[in-house]
Amino acid sequence: MCGRMAITLPHEAVVEMFGAVPANDLPETPNYNVCPTVNVPVVTSDDGVRRLRPMRWGFIPHWYKKPNGGPLLINARAETIAEKPAFRAACRERRCLLPVIGFYEWYRDGDAKPLPWFIQRQDGEPLVMAGIWQDWEQDGIVISTCAIVTTGANEAMAPIHHRIPVILTAKDWPLWLGEAGKGASKIMKSAPEDALLFHRVGTEVNSNRAAGATLLDPIA
Repeated sequence: MCGRMAITLPHEAVVEMFGAVPANDLPETPNYNVCPTVNVPVVTSDDGVRRLRPMRWGFIPHWYKKPNGGPLLINARAETIAEKPAFRAACRERRCLLPVIGFYEWYRDGDAKPLPWFIQRQDGEPLVMAGIWQDWEQDGIVISTCAIVTTGANEAMAPIHHRIPVILTAKDWPLWLGEAGKGASKIMKSAPEDALLFHRVGTEVNSNRAAGATLLDPIA
Protein backbone atom coordinates (compact mmCIF):
# COMPACT_ATOMS: atom_id res chain seq x y z
CA MET A 1 0.00 0.00 0.00
CA CYS A 2 1.23 3.48 -0.84
CA GLY A 3 -1.21 6.17 0.24
CA ARG A 4 0.88 9.30 0.69
CA MET A 5 4.11 10.65 -0.77
CA ALA A 6 6.40 13.67 -0.99
CA ILE A 7 7.26 15.42 -4.26
CA THR A 8 9.82 18.21 -3.99
CA LEU A 9 11.91 17.93 -7.15
CA PRO A 10 11.74 21.01 -9.41
CA HIS A 11 10.09 20.13 -12.69
CA GLU A 12 13.18 21.30 -14.55
CA ALA A 13 15.25 18.68 -12.73
CA VAL A 14 12.77 15.91 -13.58
CA VAL A 15 12.68 16.98 -17.22
CA GLU A 16 16.48 16.76 -17.36
CA MET A 17 16.59 13.43 -15.51
CA PHE A 18 14.21 11.72 -17.94
CA GLY A 19 14.85 13.72 -21.10
CA ALA A 20 11.15 14.55 -21.11
CA VAL A 21 8.99 17.24 -22.67
CA PRO A 22 7.10 19.10 -19.91
CA ALA A 23 3.40 19.95 -19.97
CA ASN A 24 2.33 23.50 -19.21
CA ASP A 25 -0.04 22.62 -16.35
CA LEU A 26 2.15 20.62 -13.98
CA PRO A 27 1.18 20.70 -10.28
CA GLU A 28 3.09 23.00 -7.96
CA THR A 29 6.07 21.67 -6.02
CA PRO A 30 7.28 21.15 -3.37
CA ASN A 31 4.45 19.16 -1.80
CA TYR A 32 5.45 17.23 1.31
CA ASN A 33 2.05 15.62 1.77
CA VAL A 34 0.72 14.39 -1.57
CA CYS A 35 -2.68 12.77 -1.06
CA PRO A 36 -4.83 10.62 -3.36
CA THR A 37 -7.04 12.37 -5.95
CA VAL A 38 -4.63 15.30 -6.41
CA ASN A 39 -2.62 15.79 -9.59
CA VAL A 40 0.95 14.48 -9.61
CA PRO A 41 3.72 14.80 -12.24
CA VAL A 42 4.04 11.57 -14.20
CA VAL A 43 6.46 10.44 -16.94
CA THR A 44 4.99 8.67 -19.97
CA SER A 45 6.46 7.64 -23.31
CA ASP A 46 4.70 7.93 -26.68
CA ASP A 47 6.59 6.60 -29.70
CA GLY A 48 9.81 7.11 -27.78
CA VAL A 49 9.04 10.68 -26.76
CA ARG A 50 8.98 11.03 -22.99
CA ARG A 51 6.56 13.54 -21.50
CA LEU A 52 6.17 14.93 -18.00
CA ARG A 53 2.47 15.50 -17.50
CA PRO A 54 -0.07 15.88 -14.70
CA MET A 55 -2.35 13.02 -13.72
CA ARG A 56 -4.90 12.44 -11.00
CA TRP A 57 -3.54 9.97 -8.48
CA GLY A 58 -6.44 7.56 -8.38
CA PHE A 59 -7.06 5.35 -11.41
CA ILE A 60 -10.59 5.62 -12.83
CA PRO A 61 -11.82 2.53 -14.76
CA HIS A 62 -13.64 3.36 -17.97
CA TRP A 63 -16.94 1.99 -16.66
CA TYR A 64 -17.16 4.45 -13.77
CA LYS A 65 -19.98 6.93 -14.48
CA LYS A 66 -18.24 9.59 -12.39
CA PRO A 67 -14.76 9.92 -10.84
CA ASN A 68 -16.00 8.66 -7.47
CA GLY A 69 -18.21 6.01 -9.01
CA GLY A 70 -16.44 3.13 -7.26
CA PRO A 71 -13.50 2.27 -5.00
CA LEU A 72 -10.55 4.66 -5.05
CA LEU A 73 -7.80 2.81 -6.94
CA ILE A 74 -4.51 4.43 -5.95
CA ASN A 75 -2.48 1.18 -6.06
CA ALA A 76 -2.41 -1.84 -8.39
CA ARG A 77 -1.02 -5.15 -7.13
CA ALA A 78 1.78 -6.53 -9.31
CA GLU A 79 0.59 -10.07 -8.67
CA THR A 80 -2.84 -9.49 -10.26
CA ILE A 81 -2.42 -6.40 -12.43
CA ALA A 82 -2.42 -8.37 -15.69
CA GLU A 83 -5.75 -10.05 -14.89
CA LYS A 84 -7.79 -7.35 -13.14
CA PRO A 85 -10.32 -5.83 -15.58
CA ALA A 86 -9.59 -2.33 -14.27
CA PHE A 87 -5.85 -2.58 -14.90
CA ARG A 88 -5.00 -5.21 -17.50
CA ALA A 89 -5.13 -2.99 -20.61
CA ALA A 90 -3.13 -0.22 -18.93
CA CYS A 91 -0.58 -2.78 -17.73
CA ARG A 92 0.04 -3.78 -21.35
CA GLU A 93 -0.22 -0.42 -23.06
CA ARG A 94 0.02 2.52 -20.65
CA ARG A 95 2.80 2.33 -18.09
CA CYS A 96 4.33 5.37 -16.45
CA LEU A 97 6.86 6.51 -13.84
CA LEU A 98 6.21 8.61 -10.74
CA PRO A 99 9.35 10.43 -9.49
CA VAL A 100 9.15 11.38 -5.79
CA ILE A 101 11.61 11.89 -2.96
CA GLY A 102 9.85 9.29 -0.83
CA PHE A 103 6.59 7.96 0.50
CA TYR A 104 4.87 7.51 3.86
CA GLU A 105 3.65 4.29 5.39
CA TRP A 106 1.87 3.63 8.67
CA TYR A 107 2.88 0.91 11.10
CA ARG A 108 -0.13 -0.63 12.79
CA ASP A 109 0.13 -2.59 16.05
CA GLY A 110 -3.27 -3.92 17.00
CA ASP A 111 -5.54 -1.19 18.33
CA ALA A 112 -2.72 1.27 18.92
CA LYS A 113 -2.62 4.50 16.93
CA PRO A 114 -0.86 3.94 13.57
CA LEU A 115 2.63 5.44 13.47
CA PRO A 116 3.88 7.10 10.26
CA TRP A 117 7.24 6.36 8.68
CA PHE A 118 8.97 8.05 5.77
CA ILE A 119 10.75 5.86 3.22
CA GLN A 120 13.35 7.15 0.77
CA ARG A 121 16.32 5.90 -1.19
CA GLN A 122 19.42 5.16 0.83
CA ASP A 123 21.60 7.13 -1.60
CA GLY A 124 19.40 10.23 -1.48
CA GLU A 125 18.52 10.04 -5.18
CA PRO A 126 14.92 10.47 -6.40
CA LEU A 127 12.72 7.45 -5.82
CA VAL A 128 10.98 6.43 -9.06
CA MET A 129 7.86 4.27 -8.74
CA ALA A 130 6.26 2.16 -11.44
CA GLY A 131 2.75 3.18 -12.39
CA ILE A 132 -0.04 2.65 -14.89
CA TRP A 133 -2.34 5.27 -16.39
CA GLN A 134 -5.36 5.88 -18.55
CA ASP A 135 -7.68 8.65 -19.63
CA TRP A 136 -11.23 8.52 -18.26
CA GLU A 137 -13.91 10.27 -20.29
CA GLN A 138 -17.55 10.97 -19.54
CA ASP A 139 -19.85 13.61 -21.06
CA GLY A 140 -16.97 15.38 -22.75
CA ILE A 141 -14.85 15.51 -19.58
CA VAL A 142 -11.42 13.85 -19.86
CA ILE A 143 -9.29 13.10 -16.80
CA SER A 144 -5.84 11.50 -17.01
CA THR A 145 -5.45 9.13 -14.06
CA CYS A 146 -2.77 6.86 -12.61
CA ALA A 147 -2.08 4.22 -9.97
CA ILE A 148 1.14 3.05 -8.31
CA VAL A 149 2.17 -0.57 -8.79
CA THR A 150 2.93 -2.39 -5.52
CA THR A 151 4.38 -5.76 -4.62
CA GLY A 152 5.20 -7.77 -1.51
CA ALA A 153 7.52 -6.01 0.89
CA ASN A 154 11.18 -6.94 1.18
CA GLU A 155 12.55 -7.89 4.61
CA ALA A 156 13.61 -4.32 5.36
CA MET A 157 10.10 -2.95 4.74
CA ALA A 158 8.12 -5.84 6.20
CA PRO A 159 8.28 -4.70 9.88
CA ILE A 160 6.41 -1.55 8.84
CA HIS A 161 4.05 -2.84 6.15
CA HIS A 162 3.58 -5.96 4.03
CA ARG A 163 3.42 -4.05 0.70
CA ILE A 164 5.88 -1.76 -1.07
CA PRO A 165 5.78 0.25 -4.31
CA VAL A 166 7.70 -1.18 -7.26
CA ILE A 167 10.79 1.07 -7.32
CA LEU A 168 12.75 1.21 -10.57
CA THR A 169 16.31 2.28 -11.28
CA ALA A 170 17.30 4.14 -14.44
CA LYS A 171 18.30 0.99 -16.32
CA ASP A 172 14.72 -0.30 -16.05
CA TRP A 173 12.91 2.88 -17.09
CA PRO A 174 12.97 2.11 -20.85
CA LEU A 175 11.54 -1.37 -20.30
CA TRP A 176 8.75 -0.14 -18.03
CA LEU A 177 7.84 2.68 -20.41
CA GLY A 178 7.62 0.26 -23.33
CA GLU A 179 10.64 1.67 -25.12
CA ALA A 180 12.75 -1.51 -24.82
CA GLY A 181 10.33 -4.20 -25.96
CA LYS A 182 8.45 -6.68 -23.79
CA GLY A 183 9.26 -8.28 -20.46
CA ALA A 184 8.24 -5.58 -18.00
CA SER A 185 6.66 -8.17 -15.71
CA LYS A 186 10.11 -9.34 -14.58
CA ILE A 187 10.93 -5.97 -13.00
CA MET A 188 7.78 -5.83 -10.85
CA LYS A 189 9.61 -6.87 -7.70
CA SER A 190 10.60 -5.38 -4.36
CA ALA A 191 13.68 -3.21 -3.99
CA PRO A 192 16.99 -4.70 -2.78
CA GLU A 193 17.29 -4.93 1.00
CA ASP A 194 19.87 -2.13 1.21
CA ALA A 195 18.15 0.26 -1.21
CA LEU A 196 15.92 2.18 1.19
CA LEU A 197 16.18 4.31 4.30
CA PHE A 198 13.39 4.42 6.92
CA HIS A 199 12.66 6.89 9.70
CA ARG A 200 9.72 7.70 11.95
CA VAL A 201 7.98 11.02 11.45
CA GLY A 202 5.42 12.89 13.52
CA THR A 203 1.72 12.14 13.47
CA GLU A 204 0.99 15.55 11.95
CA VAL A 205 1.11 13.86 8.56
CA ASN A 206 -1.93 11.81 9.56
CA SER A 207 -3.94 14.83 8.45
CA ASN A 208 -4.32 15.37 4.73
CA ARG A 209 -4.26 19.12 5.44
CA ALA A 210 -0.75 19.04 6.95
CA ALA A 211 1.96 20.73 4.90
CA GLY A 212 5.59 21.79 4.98
CA ALA A 213 9.10 20.34 5.07
CA THR A 214 8.91 19.64 8.82
CA LEU A 215 6.65 16.68 8.06
CA LEU A 216 9.83 14.83 7.08
CA ASP A 217 11.66 15.56 10.33
CA PRO A 218 12.73 12.34 12.06
CA ILE A 219 11.58 11.59 15.58
CA ALA A 220 12.88 9.03 18.04
